[in-house]
Amino acid sequence: MRVAIAGAGLAGLSCAKYLIDAGHTPIVLERRDVLGGKVAAWKDSDGDWYETGLHIFFGAYPNILQLFKELDIEDRLQWKEHTMIFNQPNAPGTYSRFDFPDIPAPLNGIVAILRNNDMLTWPEKIRFGIGLLPAMIQGQKYVEEMDKYSWREWLKKQNIPPRVEKEVFIAMSKALNFINPEEISSTVLLTALNRFLQEKNGSKMAFLDGSPTERLCQPLVDYITERGGEVRLNAPLKEILLNPDGTVKGFLLRGLNSAADEVFTADLYVSAIPVDPLKVLLPQPWQQMEFFQKLEGLAGVPVINLHLWFDRKLTQIDHLLFSRSPLLSVYADMSNTCREYANPDRSMLELVLAPAKDWIAKSDEEIVAATIAELEKLFPDHFGGDNPAKLLKYHVVKTPRSVYKATPGCQQYRPSQKTPIANFYLAGDFTMQRYLASMEGAVLSGKLTAQAIVDAPPVANALNLQTLTRPPATNAATA
Repeated sequence: MRVAIAGAGLAGLSCAKYLIDAGHTPIVLERRDVLGGKVAAWKDSDGDWYETGLHIFFGAYPNILQLFKELDIEDRLQWKEHTMIFNQPNAPGTYSRFDFPDIPAPLNGIVAILRNNDMLTWPEKIRFGIGLLPAMIQGQKYVEEMDKYSWREWLKKQNIPPRVEKEVFIAMSKALNFINPEEISSTVLLTALNRFLQEKNGSKMAFLDGSPTERLCQPLVDYITERGGEVRLNAPLKEILLNPDGTVKGFLLRGLNSAADEVFTADLYVSAIPVDPLKVLLPQPWQQMEFFQKLEGLAGVPVINLHLWFDRKLTQIDHLLFSRSPLLSVYADMSNTCREYANPDRSMLELVLAPAKDWIAKSDEEIVAATIAELEKLFPDHFGGDNPAKLLKYHVVKTPRSVYKATPGCQQYRPSQKTPIANFYLAGDFTMQRYLASMEGAVLSGKLTAQAIVDAPPVANALNLQTLTRPPATNAATA
């Protein structure tokens, strides 16, 4: 069957890939002239890449790692040393590390925490370890129940000292959902911690060897088109047209450059666009349905990603860094971490500004100036004296509505991939699946959407999708 998929991000492209494997013919319709959605990237006039975000792949991402394997591009992942590195605000220019030894989980995580004496005291470590026991023993049932608490509230409930939040989890909260511990659902942090503690390489990180658009999205497009599918750019969805019975009649695509609008028809339809534009596009009859009304409980969080090119090397560290800055979340010197961006003489820092709600409306110049002020603290040796580091150029990428804001209570609003509309499905990291808002969540959602289409009568009797993992018995997120 022909399946129209609106959105060429990881969710839409993954859905198309697995539909191709099942014998369907997907047609992916992307409104922009670039692939990738929230992992999109562009080249500037100098031939340098700049991206929507700082994209990190974890060992605890089984579905996306399986996708790399199926596309035969595993060698494009550049795995880093198994460690987590934090800046030390009280000692500018220095770092604190959690080094994971090569032993089974959870022992490697426990050893990593116990060996770090820079950030937490022994009483704090013990109290935090005791606090985590219910999540480790009771598993996902407990993790889901904790969605009613923010991370700060959960820490207080477990009698964990406030300094643990300040030292470690402000940075982790901003890295996971671009918001602070008093806002983020404890389910997000507990899910990540469970994966990191239960899987030996769960917290191990990798960078792509180039831009996500070329090194991940394009191989997906090649896979789809070589097998009879199609991916169309510059095909923005304007309206979802309905039949009298409320099912989808077609996608109305907005004509560009004075061209007429186009009605695109298929047998089945998938929305793989983010939750915020989806709510705007919902047909009026659907807006009265409880399934779609729940989407009002989800909203995207603003994100700002910066790329700064300097006239010298600021660091030789080949890894992700947690800044522990009031303004910045995580950063990396991409001239060290990414093969295509490599430069032995100059740094290109990619940084995530979070939370960004108070900055998203400010000018690029204001944002860059504030970031440089923070870098002066992170790299005092390079910004003091008579010859400070010189900023050669920059790019600021603003995403006013990125991944859904995972505040307490949001889990109940996340929809399934199958909707009440017989020929309409959803894909996206905001839909319910085992992972939260992430690249892994997007890929898994696309896979589950393809599975739902295959399982829908009478399709389930005619097609086989052996490459897909079955969704869990419960539709709730699991650790």
